[in-house]
Amino acid sequence: MNKLYVVGIGPGAYEKMTIEAANALNNSDVIIGYTVYVDLVKEHFSGKEFLTTPMKKEVDRCVMAFEEAMKGKTVSMICSGDAGVYGMSGLMYEIGVKYPEVELEIIPGVTAATGGAAVLGAPLIHDFCLISLSDLLTPWEKIEARLLNAAKADFVICLYNPSSKKRHDYLEKACDLMLQHQSPETVCGIVGNIGRDGEHMQVMTLKELRDTKVDMFTTVFIGNSQTMNIQGKMVTPRGYKNV
Repeated sequence: MNKLYVVGIGPGAYEKMTIEAANALNNSDVIIGYTVYVDLVKEHFSGKEFLTTPMKKEVDRCVMAFEEAMKGKTVSMICSGDAGVYGMSGLMYEIGVKYPEVELEIIPGVTAATGGAAVLGAPLIHDFCLISLSDLLTPWEKIEARLLNAAKADFVICLYNPSSKKRHDYLEKACDLMLQHQSPETVCGIVGNIGRDGEHMQVMTLKELRDTKVDMFTTVFIGNSQTMNIQGKMVTPRGYKNV
């Protein structure tokens, strides 16, 4: 059977890629992905055939991967972070129905939530949720409802895709929703360019976060009512001292 890997390459740095992911790419004849992600791995996997598509060509990219696998090649479709967290694995399974001769194997990777959490300290030690602020595929009304309910339930909240040129005020809108249920002093953090050149982090309050400028390469962490700032690090206690 023809082989097609869907590989989470992690946040960017080769050192943050799993051994399993690196092995899959080494075993592949063709590596396919969004142009930015292919550029992150090219230097480490020389001799491979690389194929790319721009953003918003996800379906075309998936079809391309299956068509290459049908030629008898071993193929890797790469995603940043984890292929199953806002990645391509779901779409690959949907399109794969038309290619029963191709075997899919999903290779997990370090997603922005866990990669960014390590930079900030330990913000995800208790219950947390991931919410994307991109309304390209999800109506803003649904995103708003998820934000409100997550804040009301006192989750630590990790925000993906917090801003773009068209959505420059979405983080501000999200913080206003958070402030309906959370204190302005809630400990928050941001990490930009996780695992890549220019990586940076900052711990701040929810009130300060509201007026902070971020971009699509920033991951935002909003603490729960117990999250603390410990010597500049964002830490959410699990409660072990109380057991």
